[in-house]
Amino acid sequence: MFRRVRLIALVAAAAAVLWLAGGWFVSGPLPKDSEFAVKDGDSFNTVAEHLQSVGAIGSATTFRIRARLLGGTAPIKAGTFLLPKGASQRTLIEILQGGKVIRRFVTVPEGMPSIMVQERLLAQPGLTGEVAVPEEGSVLPDTYEIGLGESRAQVVLRMQAAMQRTLKELWAKRSADTVARTPAEAVVLAAIVEKETGKPAERAMVAGLYSNRIRQGMMLQADPTIIYPITRGKPLGRRIRQSEIAAVNGYNTYAMTGLPKGPITNPGRASIAAVLNPAKTDALYMVADGTGGHAFASTLEDHNRNVAKWFAIRRQRGEL
Repeated sequence: MFRRVRLIALVAAAAAVLWLAGGWFVSGPLPKDSEFAVKDGDSFNTVAEHLQSVGAIGSATTFRIRARLLGGTAPIKAGTFLLPKGASQRTLIEILQGGKVIRRFVTVPEGMPSIMVQERLLAQPGLTGEVAVPEEGSVLPDTYEIGLGESRAQVVLRMQAAMQRTLKELWAKRSADTVARTPAEAVVLAAIVEKETGKPAERAMVAGLYSNRIRQGMMLQADPTIIYPITRGKPLGRRIRQSEIAAVNGYNTYAMTGLPKGPITNPGRASIAAVLNPAKTDALYMVADGTGGHAFASTLEDHNRNVAKWFAIRRQRGEL
């Protein structure tokens, strides 16, 4: 009798080991590669229940037992993970303990207007909720990491906080040559500099030119300020009309002196820094030079010569 009981116990123990190990290594029920999010503060029990709810395991209870006996002592990490189709329970715990977290990013390029920032965030499938168009000039162009399920409004708040930190830092380093009387004015002028030149090396020079015009009470005459009220900063897609050049609307710097009533885009760090530390120059005029940059002049006579060269280049290209 004793031998029979002992044999039964051994068989039962062997069956338990087979059940424990077999269920740990065999393929699981997950039907396809799937993303799986673990939030900060999630308990192991919460994670197990979530794995069951998404079909990665059959039972949260048996998974917890196997994981505690066979899964080691490393903690589960917070983040978003890619769980492969048919992943075994062993594979699942290895991924959650030390696998590579999926990282998502959204990029706001320098000079992207706020209406396009909104569109970009709405196009991000991993984010949640609606979001209004951010205040123009309030978002710092940069690349931001975003979490799966994070709200779009929260992402905007992080972008705006980054702009405020950057403004505070750069404002403290401003030179006596800046014409910006407040950080807000720096953003307004930097937005014009951002849209007027695509060459990083020109930013300080363009900032110096516009600073000179402001000091002398001249119109800034920046084409992007004509376009902004029409498209909210998106490309116009055609030539500017004479009626638009003459329009009075608070932005058009061909019809007013001084700065526009607000930014025309979200300027990057470099353009803000250029406005707060403009180049020392006597330039008052600029025109495209055919290389993607500009020819600068301090007199109208020299500027007209530069304009004639630019028109000659355009005729050679067949643009006129």
